[in-house]
Amino acid sequence: MPRSQARRRAAFTGLALVLLVLTGVSVLGTVATRHAATASRTASWLAEAYHRAHEAVSAQQLAQRQYRLEPERHARADHADAANALDGALKDIEARGAARDRTLVGQVRALQRQYLAAAESLFLAVDRADPVSIREIDEDSVDPLSHQVASMLRDAEDEQNATVAATSDRLEQVEELVFVATLSTFAVGLAMIVVFGVVATGYQRRLVRQAMHDELTGLPNRAVFTARTTDALDGRPSVLMLDLDRFKEVNDTLGHQYGDELLRQVAARTAAAVRATDTVARLAGDEFAILLPATGAPDATRLAERIQASLHRSFDLDDVTVDIEVSIGVASAPQDDLIRCADIAMYAAKDTKAGIVAYQPALHTEDSSRLQLLGDLRRALDADDQITLHYQPKVSLADGAVCGVEALVRWRHPERGPIAPADFIPVAETTGLITRLTLYVLRHALAQARDWLDGGRALPVAVNLSPRCLLDPGLVEDVTRLLAEFRVPAGRLRLEVTESAVMANPALATATLRQLHELGVHLSIDDYGTGYSSMAYLKALPVDELKVDRTFVQHMDTDHDDAVLVRGAIELGHNLGMTVVAEGVETEAHAEALRALGCDIAQGYHYARPLPAEDLELWLHARHPAYLF
Repeated sequence: MPRSQARRRAAFTGLALVLLVLTGVSVLGTVATRHAATASRTASWLAEAYHRAHEAVSAQQLAQRQYRLEPERHARADHADAANALDGALKDIEARGAARDRTLVGQVRALQRQYLAAAESLFLAVDRADPVSIREIDEDSVDPLSHQVASMLRDAEDEQNATVAATSDRLEQVEELVFVATLSTFAVGLAMIVVFGVVATGYQRRLVRQAMHDELTGLPNRAVFTARTTDALDGRPSVLMLDLDRFKEVNDTLGHQYGDELLRQVAARTAAAVRATDTVARLAGDEFAILLPATGAPDATRLAERIQASLHRSFDLDDVTVDIEVSIGVASAPQDDLIRCADIAMYAAKDTKAGIVAYQPALHTEDSSRLQLLGDLRRALDADDQITLHYQPKVSLADGAVCGVEALVRWRHPERGPIAPADFIPVAETTGLITRLTLYVLRHALAQARDWLDGGRALPVAVNLSPRCLLDPGLVEDVTRLLAEFRVPAGRLRLEVTESAVMANPALATATLRQLHELGVHLSIDDYGTGYSSMAYLKALPVDELKVDRTFVQHMDTDHDDAVLVRGAIELGHNLGMTVVAEGVETEAHAEALRALGCDIAQGYHYARPLPAEDLELWLHARHPAYLF
């Protein structure tokens, strides 16, 4: 055989071998990648299902405890919804899980049946007001069963997250192997192998990205975020947990297409607000997390404020403009389990409507203290000697005449003594107890107004409405009934609402305020200047009084910026045809400055502290002997 022919044959044989080796490596790499990617996606899906199941168990626990403190129908309904959510998550795990997952589901179902039976017995004991049986059932059955189920689900979730991390590592190793093999074959000079290698490498990368990233937003998923957080612990990082407030309303009102677009825009804004070294991930639903390597608590909080400001700007979703608020929890090293600590802080931010809360160990114990406080407040409302009303006069700056009073709630605990409204009203706001408290205040304020009318003293009374009460569909009916019961003219009652209460649901709040206005009740915007009200909404509201918040009034004589804000609020109120009231007037200098700016009414310690009704009458008689008395 001629030597040239032998070289050609060797060349063709070499080419064939190169193609065969490349094809073999690529096929094996693709098969291995597909298998690992499938395993990673399945594990990620199962981890999410276990997470939903664990959240449902937590919701069961919360609803059961809530019913013990406040045995109302909605708590039982919440408990049933949580049980249904747990059952749905377990069905999903059965459908996609392996044999060991189905075995665990069987064990959880058996324990859940025991728990539901025990919970039903506990609810019956609550209905009978049998504290001994309640404690025995809770300690012997409900609490142990619930914690056992929660522990099993949490362990299973952690195991699936570990599987996702391991399969993600295998995916990266396979990708690297295929890439190296492709480059080695390229050395032979075969262009077709280069093209094939590039295609194969791109395919591997797409599979890896799909397994490690959220499909909707393109952000890293929970498993990747958990792994990166673990890797960053030596550098003392911080973690931010972010959750959108009332995101469900966007989905329910506008549809999931708009909800998905909102999530994409939230992801983009959040990613744009952080540093290149930070990691933004979407964990589930409307929950996002941010890893800040080598970042202390002060810097992490400042970044959270910047993200909050970015997300509080309007979102344009095709033909709809949406405004949202966000709750952010901040946790920083050396705390253990930063993700869990940030999650606790985030829920504290949602409960208190604080926007941003930094984790503190005390937050672990605040839940039990909060439940105890709620129970004590519920019992106080059933008593007749703990909850009382004090009344603070509102005084005309023009002639010193008393224009009315504001009813303010006070609580004297039988063991702890006086409890400040700032300590118990925000806690009541998170449950239906705020509605009972508001109706209690309305009833006693109108009863006092009736007493004053019977004595020939026509003194208007103002009562604060919480955001939750303003959105209660039964509010107008309750006010109508109480006015009729105490035979108080609607014009003698004034209801005060905050800007944030209106902006929580502008359409519903406006409709409710219009019904109250048509009833004849006077309306005020309280704490003006501290919220995010829109001028368009403020103009459309049927209110006749604007109350400037005390934080601006108290420093207006020494702080130029506060003085400018107060002047602007007075001018705005007058331009909209409203009477303007300044709160927190503590000195004659405040009164003089407000009088010079044209403010109509003042309220504060300069005139009188909130007083019991009998003390208020003495104060009025001493100040204005001929006025109403």
